[in-house]
Amino acid sequence: MFRHRWLIALAAIATALVLVAADAYARPGGGFSGGSRGSRTFSAPPATRTAPNTAAPIQRSVTQPGSTSTAGQAAARPGLLGGGLFGGGLLGGLAAGFIGAGLFGMLFGHGFLGGMGGFASILGLLLQVGLVVIVGTLLFRWWQRRNSSEPAYAAAHPATGQSFSGLGGKLGGMFGGNAPAGEPLTIAKTDYDAYEQLLGDVQAAFSAEDVGALRAKVTPEMLSYFSEQLSENSSRGVINKVTDVKLLQGDLAEAWSEGSADYATVAMHFALTDSMVERSSGRTVEGGKPSEVTELWTFMRARGGGWLLSAIQQA
Repeated sequence: MFRHRWLIALAAIATALVLVAADAYARPGGGFSGGSRGSRTFSAPPATRTAPNTAAPIQRSVTQPGSTSTAGQAAARPGLLGGGLFGGGLLGGLAAGFIGAGLFGMLFGHGFLGGMGGFASILGLLLQVGLVVIVGTLLFRWWQRRNSSEPAYAAAHPATGQSFSGLGGKLGGMFGGNAPAGEPLTIAKTDYDAYEQLLGDVQAAFSAEDVGALRAKVTPEMLSYFSEQLSENSSRGVINKVTDVKLLQGDLAEAWSEGSADYATVAMHFALTDSMVERSSGRTVEGGKPSEVTELWTFMRARGGGWLLSAIQQA
C-alpha cells in the first residue's frame, strides 16, 4: 500500500513539472525573453504606464554584447597614420611631417634629420631625442585606446510613454525615451496599427503552426525560436492553440533609427485564450481559460519596408 502511495505521489510531481514546463512555453514567447533590439539589445526599455516595471533582460539573442558598436569604433580609429596614432589637428600634422622627413633622411643616408637640411649639431640631436619621446608617448596612448575595454552600451534613461492614438485608441506614446544609441524616430498611427495587427497575426500563425506565415511577420532569429518551440510541442504530442487575442492597452517605450533600420519597442497588455491541445484526441490538456498578459514587443523594419517582430520581453 505504501509503495502504491509513493508511486502516485511521484506521478503527481512529474505531472506538475510537465505542466510548469508547458506553461513556460505556452503562446509565442510565453515566459521567454529573446530576440534582438539592435544596439539596445542589452539595455532595458524605459518603463511605461502599461509596463511600469523593468522588463526582463534578453535571455537569447544572436546579437553579441559590443558587436553592434564595432562600426563606431572603427570610424573613431581610422588607422595608424590616418588619425588613430597621431590624432587630428596641428600636432598630428607636425608629428607626421617630422617622422616623414626623418625616414626619408635615414633612407638616403643623411641621418634621421638629414632630410630636413642635415642638422649635425646638438640642436639636431635634441630634436631627434624629443621626437623619439613624442612618438613613443603617442604610440603608448594609441595602444591604450586600442586595447581599452569600452562599454558597449550606456544605460537607458527612464521615461514614461505618453498617450497616442492607435487602433481603437488603445496604444499610447508618440516618442520613445532616451537610449544609448540611434536617432529618435517618430511613429505614425499607421505604425501603431501595424503593431496591433502583428500581435494578432503572429499569435494566429503560431497557433496554426504555419511557419510560412510566421516567416512573413518575424525576423529570421525569432522564426528560429518559434520553430524550436513548435518542434518541442510536436515532440510532446500537443498543439498550442492561441485564440481570442485582443489588445487592451499599450504604449510606446522607445523608437529609434540606426543604420538602415528602424526599431520600436511597445508595451502591450492583451487578452487571449491559451490552450495546450492533445494532437491525437483534440482534448485540452492545459489552459483553455481566458487570461491577460503584458509583454514588450520590439519591431524592426528596413528603411521603407514593413515592420517585423524582432524581440519579445516579459514585463
